[in-house]
Amino acid sequence: MEQVVHAAFIIELGTGGRLKPMRLAPGRLWAMAALSGVLQVVPFPVAGPVPRWRATFCWIALTPLLWALTRHGKNGEELTSGQSTALAYLCGFLWYLGNCYWIYQTMYLYGGLDKPVAAGILILFCLYLGLYHALFGWIFGTIRSYFGTQITLFLSPFLWVAVELARARITGLPWDLLGFSQIDNAALTRLAPITGAFGLSFVIALVNALWLVRIEIRERRHTRLVLTTVGVLLIVGYVVGIRTIATPRRNRATATATLVQQNLEVGAAAKGPEPTAEELLHSFTYLSRHPGDRMYLGTPERKGTPMVRFESTPDPRDSDLIVWPESPAPFQENDPQFRSAISDLARQAHAAVIVGNIAVDRTTSNARGYFLFNSASFITPQGEFAGRYDKMHLVPFGEYVPFKSLFFFAQNLLHEAGTFDAGATRSLFAVNGHRYGTFICYESIFADEIRQFVRQGADILINISNDGWYGDTSAPWQHLNMVRMRAIENHRWILRATNTGVTASIDPDGRVVAAAPRHVRTSIRVGFGYEHDITFYVAHGDWFAWICAGATAAALGLSLRSRFAVN
Repeated sequence: MEQVVHAAFIIELGTGGRLKPMRLAPGRLWAMAALSGVLQVVPFPVAGPVPRWRATFCWIALTPLLWALTRHGKNGEELTSGQSTALAYLCGFLWYLGNCYWIYQTMYLYGGLDKPVAAGILILFCLYLGLYHALFGWIFGTIRSYFGTQITLFLSPFLWVAVELARARITGLPWDLLGFSQIDNAALTRLAPITGAFGLSFVIALVNALWLVRIEIRERRHTRLVLTTVGVLLIVGYVVGIRTIATPRRNRATATATLVQQNLEVGAAAKGPEPTAEELLHSFTYLSRHPGDRMYLGTPERKGTPMVRFESTPDPRDSDLIVWPESPAPFQENDPQFRSAISDLARQAHAAVIVGNIAVDRTTSNARGYFLFNSASFITPQGEFAGRYDKMHLVPFGEYVPFKSLFFFAQNLLHEAGTFDAGATRSLFAVNGHRYGTFICYESIFADEIRQFVRQGADILINISNDGWYGDTSAPWQHLNMVRMRAIENHRWILRATNTGVTASIDPDGRVVAAAPRHVRTSIRVGFGYEHDITFYVAHGDWFAWICAGATAAALGLSLRSRFAVN
């Protein structure tokens, strides 16, 4: 009898072709899968920066799921691949529900949707992306039947990274890969310039698997002595290695930048009279020349760090660079008033300016008669518009809408944001012998795309963002951690200017050197430096993740061939 497994059912192609429910796994396995989903939420930001004690939960977060996948059914039989899929699917659904709960608030508070509709969108989102955990469970269950439990546990880190790569390349949402949970682990993040964040995910998944691995060794005369010696050497080697690679490097700040944080409300949360474009230009310009004279040292708003409100300096202060964030301000690149104000600012400050704005290019190639871009314009210290970067990786259902007619219910959320076109070129901005690479908001989660700026010669990276859509949720802090990982992977300073926070200067080791508190209209003057080296990750990209994907494909191929041969 041939069986075809799909979700929670098995279609038996036999007499009558009846549809039978799949045998459910024991209740304790469902409980462990659910526990794993909850534990995977804990090491990530929930409503602010992650305390170090919570980050340690990543080392056990996957273990309950792996334990459930290696158990047996009610009658002592090995779990089917369908049962493994269902268990992992529950785990993934709960993880996304806890990690991305902010989607609900974004939809109803800022998008203007009814709460039931917003909740429904969040559930659908979790059901969809939870399929990646389900894929992990299916592969695990399939290869376990061929390789056995112990070898499959050793292979599970390869499986996990392969699925993360699929999430990054297929769905295009590598939000909070497992490795991001260790962004403050100075020893482990040293892998990132070589393997990217995927290398950290691999190590974490491996440790989780090792808790369950059983190794049987035949007792001989010197077995205990040999094992003890090997254990001591491993511990000493680990300690020495950690001390060697975790020694912080000195990243000297050789230049200064002023980062503007205007703190404008967005979407349905924007109430009351809106300021005019002229008023906003005046406000942004004033903040550009009068940055606050106090700032954080270390990660902002961490427990024990006093809140500091910024007081603008009465006298103008010069910087080498001024950065305006992506924001809901109605700045258009071709507006003469806007261009004049920015040019005057650059000349008066004797500084280069990078500013988020909307760009409109007329065309006859589409029905609208124009292309609309979410852009960053580059202005030289002489006040000349030297070019712009048009955002290439747009937010689906936020900046563009695939199959827009099917999502009529979300028109309040989409508004104008759903009409942008994707840029086609990664433009760099060269001034005074330095090259600036700028990426916009959501693009920061795509490591393979950010490294292209450095490959093209960028010696400093700029991130402009509008995190106002997230409100007071975990998302701004999750977003900040992903930007910090980009700094480490590329060994570049990153200057981050946001509309509502977190606005910060991040050094090449991913440390927040200075930052402004959220929800404060301010600007900060920060130090930064220029770097010129090329990391292994910049040169070779996601090579490690592709190796994991190849190993997974080979193991899965052998397992399926064996299964078909038996059938």
